[in-house]
Amino acid sequence: MKKNIILAFLLIFPFFIYSQEINKNGNNIVERFFLPEGFERLYVDKNSFANYLRTYSLKKYGSPVLLYNGQEKRNKVHISVFDMPLLSVDLIQCADAVIKLRAEYLYAQKRFPEIKFHITNGMLVPFERYINGERVIISGNDAIWKSGYKTGNTRDVFDEYLKFIYSYAGTYSLSKESKKKSVENIVPGDFFIYGGSPGHVVLVLDVAINKKTGKKIMLLGQSYMPSQEFHILKSYESISPWYYIEDDILETPEWTFNKGSLMEF
Repeated sequence: MKKNIILAFLLIFPFFIYSQEINKNGNNIVERFFLPEGFERLYVDKNSFANYLRTYSLKKYGSPVLLYNGQEKRNKVHISVFDMPLLSVDLIQCADAVIKLRAEYLYAQKRFPEIKFHITNGMLVPFERYINGERVIISGNDAIWKSGYKTGNTRDVFDEYLKFIYSYAGTYSLSKESKKKSVENIVPGDFFIYGGSPGHVVLVLDVAINKKTGKKIMLLGQSYMPSQEFHILKSYESISPWYYIEDDILETPEWTFNKGSLMEF
């Protein structure tokens, strides 16, 4: 009950809570979100997925979360929105957005062999096979590879690959192909997930630590249903939008994750 009251307050009075914590002109997480006193960000390599997330472009502060059809998301659970375009169809939901961010990072790094995801039936779909001119053909419950299609690692081939993954992957497949991880070793790019139908996943976007106390905090982001822009979540904590990292149940505005839900690619 107490957390519900706090969340309601955050939804009604967000600018009061964040007035001293946010640089509204910041273009990414590092620039926009100040750290609570005593905390410093975990070191990450400049070429890492963690740094890719920290420096991803954000939309103008105060932007609403838009759905795939252009309408605004009703639940005001966010504090900022990633400047990541949606498709005009209901495809990029929670797991798809996490997959897209990971795939886009690897694509930008030209690490094409690492771009591979399972679909819900357990089939592994590597981007390299698309590069070689193969495509997965779905017929009923069967999925087979066929050749003779456009080759290359161009953007249009990559977008075709991603659209297929969005259509046939989800939280179930993502949870099955990921590895369990201890919260003690959490880094940006890890995620909390419940693989099911429905299921949900939130991505860890940033992590900071208080060197004196050892306490860690994190920022979380999500997409949701129906397909909607990826957004940074508010939290129940007094340091919102930051979350304290604890080996316990994680309550987010639209989902509660059980202990042991943290995973990594």
